[in-house]
Amino acid sequence: MVDLTATPFNLDADAIDWVHRTIDSLSLEEKIGQLFINLNTSFTPEYLDNVLDNYHVGGIRYMGADSATVQEHIRYAQSKTKVPLLVASNPEMGGFGSADDGTLVSTHLQAGSHPDKSIARDMGRVAGVETAAMGCNWAFAPIVDIHYNWRNTVISTRSFGNTPEVVIERAKEYFDGLSESNTVAAMKHFPGDGMDERDQHVVTSYNTLGVDEWEASYGRVYCELIDHGVQSIMVGHIGAPELSRKFRPGIADSEIMPATLAPELLQDLLRGELGFNGLILTDASMMIGMTQAMKRKDLVPAAVAAGCDMFLFFRDPAEDFEYMLSGYRTGVITEARLQEALERILGLKAVLGLHATPRDRVVPSPDALAVIGSAAHHAVAADIADKTVTLIKDTQGNLPLTPEKHKRIRLYGVSGQADFTGVDPSGYLVIAKDELEKAGFEVHVFKDAAQRKAEGEEGVYFHTVMADEANAAYPDKYDAAIVFANVAGFAQEASVRIRWSTPMAAEIPWYVTEVPTVFVSLNQPNHLIDVPMVKTMVHAHNPSREAIHAAIEKITGASEFHGTFNENVWCDTWGTRL
Repeated sequence: MVDLTATPFNLDADAIDWVHRTIDSLSLEEKIGQLFINLNTSFTPEYLDNVLDNYHVGGIRYMGADSATVQEHIRYAQSKTKVPLLVASNPEMGGFGSADDGTLVSTHLQAGSHPDKSIARDMGRVAGVETAAMGCNWAFAPIVDIHYNWRNTVISTRSFGNTPEVVIERAKEYFDGLSESNTVAAMKHFPGDGMDERDQHVVTSYNTLGVDEWEASYGRVYCELIDHGVQSIMVGHIGAPELSRKFRPGIADSEIMPATLAPELLQDLLRGELGFNGLILTDASMMIGMTQAMKRKDLVPAAVAAGCDMFLFFRDPAEDFEYMLSGYRTGVITEARLQEALERILGLKAVLGLHATPRDRVVPSPDALAVIGSAAHHAVAADIADKTVTLIKDTQGNLPLTPEKHKRIRLYGVSGQADFTGVDPSGYLVIAKDELEKAGFEVHVFKDAAQRKAEGEEGVYFHTVMADEANAAYPDKYDAAIVFANVAGFAQEASVRIRWSTPMAAEIPWYVTEVPTVFVSLNQPNHLIDVPMVKTMVHAHNPSREAIHAAIEKITGASEFHGTFNENVWCDTWGTRL
């Protein structure tokens, strides 16, 4: 039995009675269904009918869309399901990511890049307000990983920083802001990302810290946030060899499992030593960090047997449902383990008041959507951008760039290819050009060979582009160069670096010796590893208009830089500080 009167549930007798009565009313198939969180890949009623009627899921997360579409989808789902649903979103940057029209307030790293800790609270508050307006009640945030390894790019912008102190402080603030809405949090990714440079989306990664080091860092983070009341924890497909060996002396290297499949990490450490009483869920179950560990038919029930209460995303609904059901029938999942998981799942729903809320009032009315992308929330984003845009270095004294002295700007964009989110990777360059022109500059946008070919130019090759761009006339044509880099792409490769358009590409900053050059990162903080020749580096954190506007204001001297940075920006490499 789970103590539902204790933190983080704190349920009264009526709520606990509802939990037990509801569980007793469920068929075996309905109980098994509660263990799953479905990724809704369609917005049609027919799709939802199939998911809810045949697989009886306990929670859903949806693919991106505008907020009105999302809200109506959730409303239909909640009206059709026997047991109210946990509805998850990924509000890691505010409302953006949970809805196409949500507000991009800040990244986690951005919220840790200024002494004002209330930045993180504002980010969490807007995240809660905007997602709750759509009918979401569960945030897969905050991220409490520590960015120790500068080569790690999956959490480089998604971690509050590189020390447990800043992560603890800002994660608590985010949680408090989020909690102002009727939303529960899932902090992630236990036992902690940021040591391995690789991405668990494409390979099992490892937290290799020794026991004492882990307890003083990641363990401290989890202890503090558990005590602070976080209701659920998302477990990463991250192995922790030294922690596993502590609880399983003599365990073979081949038996070290990612935490999602490691009972010693979930039951002995997280439940036992850390005392976590809330709900545990897996990270996405199609990630290779999990699927490389064992056959699918084995890992589905093994995750619940190991201690996970909910399983994030079907690969194939019919297959995974049968795997979980079979795991119960063969004893891989015991009756006691199933009962514990169900009590925590239903208990979390009761925390949200879903047991006492009429079904037609679980999702707000369409009028509630007015807060999403509101002027007030964009003003919050602008204020945060003003505080957090950071000058990493200006060793040649290139700043400020002004229209009076540097009228003609050569503007370069570095973005790589479109990532899995489907967001236009070059949209930021249109904003940058517009903001520079508003500031009084004459802007000349560079186009690489592929872009010129796409526009119908014939006989173009990267050598011809180089010849056009890199010649003695460059400083006669341009007074300064600005490079905006929006290099994303986590989840598709083990690490992310700048990928230039061609060998010896003309956009690589060869021109630093010709004209004053400013490099502005709109994403990764580790670009100096690839552009150490740049003498003026600015980190604007994200590609929103607010961040780009604030960066240009500071580059031109219209306002001062206030942001801070940590040592990861130097990439532990000689020459990056020059």
